[in-house]
Amino acid sequence: MGELRIEARSLSKHYGSLVAVDELSFEVGSGEVLGFLGPNGAGKSTTMKMLTGFLTPTSGTATINGHDIMTQSLAARRCMGYLPEGAPAYGEMTVRSFIEFIARARGFQGKEAKMKAAAAIERLNLSKVPEQAIETLSKGFKRRVGLAQAILHDPQVLILDEPTDGLDPNQKHEVRQLIREMSSDKIIVISTHLLEEVHALCNRAMIISDGRLLVDDTPDGLIARSRYHNAITLVVEEPERVASILSELPQARKVELREGELTVFPAPGQSLFDVISDTVRSHGWSVSELRLEAGRLDEVFRQVTKGEGKA
Repeated sequence: MGELRIEARSLSKHYGSLVAVDELSFEVGSGEVLGFLGPNGAGKSTTMKMLTGFLTPTSGTATINGHDIMTQSLAARRCMGYLPEGAPAYGEMTVRSFIEFIARARGFQGKEAKMKAAAAIERLNLSKVPEQAIETLSKGFKRRVGLAQAILHDPQVLILDEPTDGLDPNQKHEVRQLIREMSSDKIIVISTHLLEEVHALCNRAMIISDGRLLVDDTPDGLIARSRYHNAITLVVEEPERVASILSELPQARKVELREGELTVFPAPGQSLFDVISDTVRSHGWSVSELRLEAGRLDEVFRQVTKGEGKA
């Protein structure tokens, strides 16, 4: 088996004058779980539909494990499992009959098709509803049916569009655990608007907006871009007086007071935790909370996609 790889080269999709995806180029390798982030309408789903052969690019192309999505579309799709946006299915079919149908469509026959379907039903905890019509299921169960059909053939590449959409917290945990278990020898691309999903699942994150790639980094690298990275937040009595004193520290660049919380931002290259702890002790302040901020991914997301300054 050759090396697992997705390569997108100047991938673009236009709808008349609307540019949905604009010259997008990236590579993903084995063992990578890529979080595909962006605001609504950024081009995430359109990119996934082009990678999986559901949409023809206006220009550019991509390869899946060396198979060109334009000229070798069937070979490329055989490598992949795909969970589309909304997880469309035949609503009148039962869960079991639908997944067995997908197994046969994937080339499995007879007992093997039934075994593959049964294993996928078990893996996605669908054992309580196998004979239930899909149209009668909750949104969370429908999502799990979509995931079951995506993984039943143990694909080398998984393209998942909002995989935990509609799931309750327990179901999200189960699905994320499943994705983690599968990730070591696959390529997994996850489109999501849930920033905690990037932390929970991904070892790489790309942010796109207006169809263009803005950032390609690790989740930790993204958080390090936050102005809150290594800041100190305190909840303290007399916060205005405390803020005035802390703002005089040479290690502090800025102090902000918001909704009763005091946040001190470090000067470049400075560490604040020890010096603020010492200052709190020396003044005898009554502090109910003191925490070191890792950074805030939502703030980085806004900064990148809306051009908000770091202030």
